[in-house]
Amino acid sequence: MRLFIALFLIFSFIPPAHSQEANPEVPEALQVLVDRGAQIRYLGSEHGMDGWITIFQGQEQYYYVTPDGKAFIMGLLFNKDGEMVTIEQVRSLQAKGGDVIDLLAIDNEQESLASVRSESNEAFEYKTPAERMFEEVENSNYLSFGSSNAPVVYSFMDPQCPHCHDFMKDLRNGYIENGLVQLRLIPVGFREETLAQSAFLLAAPDAEQRWYQHLDGDNSALPAKRDVNTRGVERNMMLMQNWNFDVTPMTIYRDREGKVKIIRGRASNMNEILADLPS
Repeated sequence: MRLFIALFLIFSFIPPAHSQEANPEVPEALQVLVDRGAQIRYLGSEHGMDGWITIFQGQEQYYYVTPDGKAFIMGLLFNKDGEMVTIEQVRSLQAKGGDVIDLLAIDNEQESLASVRSESNEAFEYKTPAERMFEEVENSNYLSFGSSNAPVVYSFMDPQCPHCHDFMKDLRNGYIENGLVQLRLIPVGFREETLAQSAFLLAAPDAEQRWYQHLDGDNSALPAKRDVNTRGVERNMMLMQNWNFDVTPMTIYRDREGKVKIIRGRASNMNEILADLPS
């Protein structure tokens, strides 16, 4: 389950913060995002930092601006007790009501936020490096291919990586289309062109169709738009860098015994992986 799905639904189409008189002006460090078309709202000041949320091309991010206004930190804010301050700021924003609450309200809103709070507290329990890595992979920006009831494998792929193409074709023909495996594809890009293609894929409503068209040789299926928001893909790239993942495809899954397994490059025998997955 992706940690930020509920928050993404909550904040779709939020109006710009600078349209609200009670809010401070957008800091210089974040103005570049606004200039690119990001929707932005002020979350308030906590622990000496002003918090902001941005939505751009379907991707939500949280920023905390340093006191001098010249830099920012991207991510969620926790206090010393492991409580997610960001969620409390979200609640406060919703409580203002009026036009804002009309835009933010969703069904089961409180349950969704409570679920996020519960998951955030778990992050402060000790986890092995493999478990921490797998948790970060689970919360990456990915696309799902195949049956939701099938066992899951994650794989980092670059649109122009020939080994990724080969591995994807292995999965598509014998496993995904037969409902044996669900692939959660984590798009990345090692060049400016593939970064843009992955960003386009991540935002596309018909991502699965476009990915398969791309694999089949359609050069127009994944355009490398210069104005596309690449932050979601950059986050995936940062995840790879943090865990020293240096090749694609890089595939991660949990086996029948709950152990985290990693496969570098194209898997040589998908049947062995299938036998190793939970039934």
